[in-house]
Amino acid sequence: MSQPVSEAEAANELMRLAKAIARHNRLYHAEDSPEVTDAEYDALVRRNSELEAQFPHLVRPDSPSNAVGHDIAASPLSKVSHEVRMMSLDNAFADDEVEDFVARVRRFLSLADDEPVAMTAEDKIDGLSCSLRYENGALVMAATRGDGQVGENVTANVAHIADIPQQLDGKVPAVFEVRGEVYMERQAFAALNARQEEAGEKLFANPRNAAAGSLRQKDAGITAQRPLRFWAHGWGAASDVPGDTQMAVMQRIAEWGLPISPDLRLCSSTGEMLRHYRSIGERRDALGYEIDGVVYNTEIGRAHV
Repeated sequence: MSQPVSEAEAANELMRLAKAIARHNRLYHAEDSPEVTDAEYDALVRRNSELEAQFPHLVRPDSPSNAVGHDIAASPLSKVSHEVRMMSLDNAFADDEVEDFVARVRRFLSLADDEPVAMTAEDKIDGLSCSLRYENGALVMAATRGDGQVGENVTANVAHIADIPQQLDGKVPAVFEVRGEVYMERQAFAALNARQEEAGEKLFANPRNAAAGSLRQKDAGITAQRPLRFWAHGWGAASDVPGDTQMAVMQRIAEWGLPISPDLRLCSSTGEMLRHYRSIGERRDALGYEIDGVVYNTEIGRAHV
């Protein structure tokens, strides 16, 4: 339990937190050089949220709670405006917070307490968010999330990622944006850092930063030399949505030739959601890639634990 603070102390701490979190966001997202662990960063964000909940009139214009992604003004890559904003996730750190998320969904849909709420649950791979715009099945644009409204054009770069088809299989909508994560497997990351060290080049802090640094290259030839992977977890702009549920659309995306998480499951209760979360956690060290939690999806919200 945090010690009580005065209003003046809260205002000063919120100022320090805003500056610290903004700095860590820049190091992580823009420079691919994090100085703190994910757990340490999450603790800062959580403390900021606690203080803002306690003192809502002290919420700052530069509050981290209002930020999505990162500013890309300094990026050498050309900029792309997202037709549909790329949002970030809400975090949950305990079982009761997951239960609160489900309760909010129930209230939004005016459902009874005993009425099932279907959710998908899947591992959140630790990578770089990327949106792939297909028109008549052909890939015409790939972009990073950036600040959610504007991202970086990485179309030429993703052409070198084997998991991303240039043409989708089967019948597809006239316009469909597949959204997912570009990532690097652990073994590939270790081999890349070994090559970097041998060449006297910069070492990457972790697979996520290696993936981000590899994708966000002005020279797509460098990206071509990096072992990047991709899997889809959702969609953005669409002239038609080929399914009535999250699971149905994800299965269709897989049929088109894009990888999805092998741990994507449909859950009908909070208990199932949490059991799947723990199952993934128990297997975490054996996976060939880094994950930083589990994502729950409904048609109207997402939660990350």
